[in-house]
Amino acid sequence: MAAAAASAVDPWQTAAPRRRRSAARRPRRRDAAARNPETELEADIGAVLRRIREAEEDLLISDFWSSALDTVNRCLTELLEQLKCPVRTLSDALGNLHLDSPAESDVAPGSIPGENLVTRPCHLKCVCYGIGNFATCVIARNQLTFLLLFLEKCQIPRSHCWVYDPLFSQLEIAVLNTLGVTVLSENEEGKRSVCGEPTLFYMPHCGTALYNNLLWSNWSADALSQMVIIGNSFRGLQERLLARILQTNYPYVAKILKGLDELEFPQTSQFMDVFNDTSIHWFPVQKLEQFSPDIWASREEPDYQGCEDVEIIRKEDSC
Repeated sequence: MAAAAASAVDPWQTAAPRRRRSAARRPRRRDAAARNPETELEADIGAVLRRIREAEEDLLISDFWSSALDTVNRCLTELLEQLKCPVRTLSDALGNLHLDSPAESDVAPGSIPGENLVTRPCHLKCVCYGIGNFATCVIARNQLTFLLLFLEKCQIPRSHCWVYDPLFSQLEIAVLNTLGVTVLSENEEGKRSVCGEPTLFYMPHCGTALYNNLLWSNWSADALSQMVIIGNSFRGLQERLLARILQTNYPYVAKILKGLDELEFPQTSQFMDVFNDTSIHWFPVQKLEQFSPDIWASREEPDYQGCEDVEIIRKEDSC
């Protein structure tokens, strides 16, 4: 009985364990923010931009950059002279290729008024096709980095550079918009005319059909003489493809081989996979004028019916 009484007044009674609220039921603010699509996109854009800046730093200190710039400079000097733009030294070439506003003087910087012949400024545009998924691919990111540095060196506003790849993700489009270049909304299949304006086409590692389409869209001596193409070596295409295949499937590439000059990009171990088989091409008027009228008269649009392994994404396939 005494034991029963002691038990009755004993304050230390075993309590049932409290049921804790599951952590899964208590969303943290950080987790909620991470699931916000806009926040996630901003974070991803920032990450890609950081990788691009790192790639720029690596490219600028490389031997490849200085050598490639010299190669491009040699070509653009030829273009400037062909377009009757004022060029005095090789080092002036890149600085002269910019878009002048109406308020700027037509006299070249450093010149004495009346001393040099004043010519119209050269308005260089840039079009980039097939750069690839640069958010995930190191090779594509280095190719994009080269383009951005080239635009800066040539003083070409990024808004005057048009970019397209049917494989671009929404993240990559957002990054390009942030960088200030103009992203095309339609798959042109490379069929873009220069429309009388000097244009550089940047097309590293693109399919042969894309180059063929570009040449077809500008099949005249006047248009081709205002073009520069950075892309797969046309001489290399001639060596790799059977003459019959080249002439049948890619006739404009085959016909232009006698009307172009080509300089190979330098090859370094650091960027071997990025710019292998890459050249810069331009089309001297003197060579184009030697073509017979029949060559220029043949302007059938390419359709690639029956062609095997055509490396191009058609407009209907990219919709």
